[in-house]
This record gives sequence, structure tokens and C-alpha cells, in this order.
Amino acid sequence: MISDQLGEELIVFGRTLEGDFFTDDTQRVIYATDASVYREIPVAVAWPRTVNDIRKLIDFVKHRNITLIPRGAGTSLAGQVVGNGIVVDISRYLNSVLEVNKAEKWVRVQPGVVPDELNLLLRETGLFFAPETSTSNRCVIGGMIGNNSSGLHSLIYGTTREHLISVNAILSDGSEEEFKELTEEEFDTKCTLDSLSGAIYRQIRGIFSNPLQLQEIDNEYPDKRIIRRNTGYALDELSDCRHFRSESTKKFNFCKLLAGSEGTLAFITEAKLRLTPLPPPLKVLVCVHVRNVIEAIRGNLIALSEKPSAVELMDKKILDCTRENISQRKNRFFIQGDPGAVLIIEFTGEDMEVILARVSAMEEKMRKAGVGYHFPVITGENIKKVWELRKAGLGVLSNLPGDAKPVTVIEDTSVHPEKLEEYITEFGRILDRYGLDCVYHAHISVGELHLRPVLDLKNKKDITVFQKLAEDTARLVKKFNGSLSGEHGDGRLRGEFLPLIYSDNIFNWFIEIKQTWDPFKVFNNRKIIDSPPITTSLRYIPGQYSRDFNTVFDFTETGGLIRTIEKCNGSGDCRKSELMGGIMCPSFMAVRDENTTTRARANILREFLSRNAIRGVGCDRSGNMLTYAQKKLHARNIPHELVRGDAFRLPFKSATFDVVTIGFGIRNMRPRTGALSEIYRVIKPGGRLAILEFFPRQTGLRGKLYRSYSLNVIP
Repeated sequence: MISDQLGEELIVFGRTLEGDFFTDDTQRVIYATDASVYREIPVAVAWPRTVNDIRKLIDFVKHRNITLIPRGAGTSLAGQVVGNGIVVDISRYLNSVLEVNKAEKWVRVQPGVVPDELNLLLRETGLFFAPETSTSNRCVIGGMIGNNSSGLHSLIYGTTREHLISVNAILSDGSEEEFKELTEEEFDTKCTLDSLSGAIYRQIRGIFSNPLQLQEIDNEYPDKRIIRRNTGYALDELSDCRHFRSESTKKFNFCKLLAGSEGTLAFITEAKLRLTPLPPPLKVLVCVHVRNVIEAIRGNLIALSEKPSAVELMDKKILDCTRENISQRKNRFFIQGDPGAVLIIEFTGEDMEVILARVSAMEEKMRKAGVGYHFPVITGENIKKVWELRKAGLGVLSNLPGDAKPVTVIEDTSVHPEKLEEYITEFGRILDRYGLDCVYHAHISVGELHLRPVLDLKNKKDITVFQKLAEDTARLVKKFNGSLSGEHGDGRLRGEFLPLIYSDNIFNWFIEIKQTWDPFKVFNNRKIIDSPPITTSLRYIPGQYSRDFNTVFDFTETGGLIRTIEKCNGSGDCRKSELMGGIMCPSFMAVRDENTTTRARANILREFLSRNAIRGVGCDRSGNMLTYAQKKLHARNIPHELVRGDAFRLPFKSATFDVVTIGFGIRNMRPRTGALSEIYRVIKPGGRLAILEFFPRQTGLRGKLYRSYSLNVIP
């Protein structure tokens, strides 16, 4: 709950920013979730325009026990951008490409740049930014650095960390620092500085100067052969430099630590990225149909022997979900029958005959080993359709009927591919112990299968299983010397289990690093370190009741109106710009504000109909919304004459409005004349329900927003 004093301070502070600042309930609800299972209402939302805005935000929160939560597209799966601080959305304004150097193969960008849009810009140079996540048409560079993202082709291109040359960042004291490669002399000079920057360098020197401590890092961290390892702070990668290891040829660079730090140490304002020549022009996919996941794992090892550029897995559950998805049906053209899973294997090169020879050699090996029964070869424009089907995996999982869904909890574990079959076999025994089913998909080539057990997180019993399964899996990952997170990060989902993965010394070094960089807990507090129990602040209330509504349209097939709304899992597919093509979401394409996305509308509807979290409106279990709203008005001392029978109207002031329609069977709309408009929520308990919403944007004095509500019973 925000105190009156803090509320006033927030409003006054918002007026000092060049960007936008929101304290209203609607914006706070929109930013209360990401693509994870978590939900927590922030105290405010900021859209900074300048680096100076970020400095002001840091100064404001430093002594108020508030944290800044950096956010891009909100596609995080471990709750990294969910919390009760100020959400700082850098995607709205800090999204410029600052400089391209074709000769030296690098680009300088602000953190809100979308990687696919960046690569469109770079196409004529013959270069591209190589890490390619499944969300690359909407995620942002800042988020990719925060999570150390990788993507479909990590087998050859690695992770974001390998492509990060330098960053400019604001530290917790408001100072600006450039982090880049340093010679040994430059590092030693940094350690002499009487500043926060100097303290940061001295602290890490204290850890790495002791050979026994370096040996402990080597012993405790995941197998270095694993490409995707992103558990805790990357001390193994950071210490791999000739300043501390004589056998290393690398220079010290704090970027290795910042990649994967999830915005907990500093606020990145600019990044210099290494670019890669475009891949070879010729490409072929082989979509191997197999009977089950274990057969796919064996096929993966055979495929790797032929040096593919990517190997991805889609299991039967995801394939079944794509069958029910209108936009993905056309991309299933290569599916024959009802496979237990499909391995998507990509080969690239300069000579098609050579590529096809590799394909034939692989198929021969697989058939000899009894792996696979159908080997369609995909070329040309059809390749894009196959990858679109694969990338749609996360989004289509919400098509499973009912409240039980494949959830993110153990979805990011990574082990060496040679150990994957044994690991998945033991993991299967854990699932059997809990009586669970699971979805298996994604990056099999590098030993990272996204494992999504099917759980109902409205059910108290399943919430208990959620926690126990996470702990059991963490212990299993440790047994196989794997990584608890491959690319999705620890966030608030895995931070609780880091002490199971690492020794006490290493975990204490994590704490020391956080305290040195961020003594006032300014940056994304309670992520990685001091994480709350993973069952804290879940999206759904345990034992939550899903009411039924009599709506204009029939939602029976999807389990009713509430469950239809809940099909939005927050993955942000609706945040694609017009540059990416497609039809979702036209309002976001026009305005590029989060509050114009389909996800935002789903968040508002879910809160409005389930939690009563938006002030001035709400409903009880019986759907008595108007009575509830009237009580809220009286509690806020709204003049009595503004409350009339079954309807009320709040006074409003002039504002500019972006139009966003969220509804079903819109009717009884009475538009106002002139420049003034109102938010309409049209409700009849037990009858038809429709919503039309106009989101106000700022005019005049920055930060001051006006909301106008009107509820009317449909006659």
C-alpha cells in the first residue's frame, strides 16, 4: 500500500522528468506482470527520455527504500521485471541506434533497441547482431544483456556476453561509468580511485587475487563446455583474464559480469555490440519426425556429428497446440501424421551439393541407429515458416484448455548434451513421483530443453508441488554439473535455490558484490540475491474462484470469459512493430505504448474481473460490481450528487486520449462531443458485459494524469 505522503512525493517527482511518469492504477496494473508466473503491483511506472531522467530516478529512490526495476518488452520468464518498486520502461524512448561502424564490425545502441529491427537496419552492411532469441522481434538489447540471452543459433554464435564489447552505465551513486576491456595497468589504476567505481574494482580484486578462491570457482561452477550457463553472477567468466589467470589470453572486462546480472548492479544506458558477418546464403532444414523425446535426444547427438548450425526440439504437446492456432496452421505444412516430437536441424553453407551430402550422411546414421521415421527437407521460403512455428512455442502453450498450464519453473536448466538423456530420464522419475506431465522443447543442441510441467497455480496443492519440484530439479542439475538457468535468468524464480548450487563462499561473494555495487538496493532488489520464496506474489491467488459471466459472445469453448483472458501468458507477441509484419497488435504498431497492447488489455480485464485491483471499479464473487464501485466512491469522498442509482460519473479534466478497445460485443456507447472523452465500463450483473477504454496520455504539466470513469447498466 502506498502511503499518502509517498503518493504526493511521487506525483511531485514525476513533474521533474523529461519523460513520462505514471502513478495511476491502470498503468501500475499493466506493468504488474511479465511473461512469468508472478504479479506484483509497482508503486509507479517511468518512461525515461534521457540519461538524466535515470539519474533523477536513482536519486529519488535511494533513501526511500524503493527499487528501480528496468524493463524492456516484459518477456522475462523468471519475474525479473516484476516487483513493488518503480518499473522503468526503457523501450518507449531509449531505443536509438547511435552509431554503426562497418569497418570495425560494431554498433552502438541504446538499451531499448529491438534486435530484429537492428538487424533490418544492418542488413545492407552484410553484418548482424547474432544472438537470436525466440522473442527477437520484440525483446530489447538491454533485456538480452540482463539475461545474457542467446537463441536458436547459440551452437555457433554463443550468448550475448560474447557479443558485448562495452557498456555505459549509471551506478547507484548516480555516477556514469564505461565498462570495457582493460589492460592490467588500467585495472590497477581503477583500483586506486576514491569512488564507488574504485570500490567495485577493489572488491573483485579481493576475490580473484586468491588462487584457492579461483580454484573454488572452477570446482563449483557449471561444466565450462555448456554454452548456456547463467546461474548467479558470472564469476567464472569474469575471472577468465590474464590479470588473474596466467594461462588466459583475455583482458578483464566487467561486461562479463553485467551480462546476466538482470539489472541488479547498474543501469545500462548504452551498449557497444560486436557484429558478425551474415550467415552463408544457402540453408536447409531437416525436420526429423521421432517417436518420443528420448529418441530425439539420441538423434541430436547424431546431428551434432555433422556440424549443424542449429538443432531445436518441438514435442507433441506444442505441435498439438499449433494445430489449434489459426496463425500457425499454415506453418505445419511439413508435419506428417502425429509425431511424438520433431527435431529441426539446420545446415548452412556456400554449396548446396555439399549441404545435401551432409544431410544424407546424417539421415543414414539416424536410420541405422533406429532414430526417426520421416525426414522432410525444407528449403527456400518455407524455412521461415518452420522457424516461425518453432518460435511460437511459448505463446501457443496457453491454448491448453483448463486452469492447468505448462508453467515456467524449471524451464531453463542446461546440461552437457552428452548427459542429456540420463538427466531427462532422472527428471522423468521426479515427474512420475508427483504424477505430472511435461512439455519439452527448444535448444536441444546445447543441452537446454525448456521443461514445462503442467500445473494449476490456482490450486494450493499444485503450488506446493511447484516449489518442491523446483528444489528437486535444482539438486538434479547440481548432480549433473549443469546450469540452473541457461538463458532465462534467476530472477525471483531461481534465486532461492542458488545456495543449493554453489558453496557458501561463492554465494557470500554474490552478496558482497551486490552490496558493493548497490549498497542502497537501488537496482532490481530481491532478484538473484535476497529472492523471496518462489511461491510469493504469484499471478493467481491460491484457491482463486473464476466467475462466470453471461457475455454477448460465447466463450464456452475456452472455459468462459475469465479463462479466455488468462490465455494471455504475457509473452508479449503483441508488441511487434509494423517493421516485423503480421497483424498483432495494430494499436501497438501505431503508438508503440505498452498500454496499447493486447497484453495490457488482458491484464486490465483480469484485474478488473478477478482482483478488484483498479480503484473506483470492481466486483464481488456474485458480480455485484456497481454496488462495490459506489462504496469505493463514497470512501473517496466523491460528492454525493455524482452517484446516481446504478451508475456514477466522475468529473474529468482535459486530456489527450489514445483509443484502445478491450471488449466483446461493445454496445450502449455514448460518445461525448469536443476534445473530452470518458472511460466507459458497461456492466450488467448476470447480463451482458462490455468494455471500451480510452487511455489518457499526458498534456501540459508532465506526470499529471486524469482518469474519468463511467459505469452504466445496459438497459
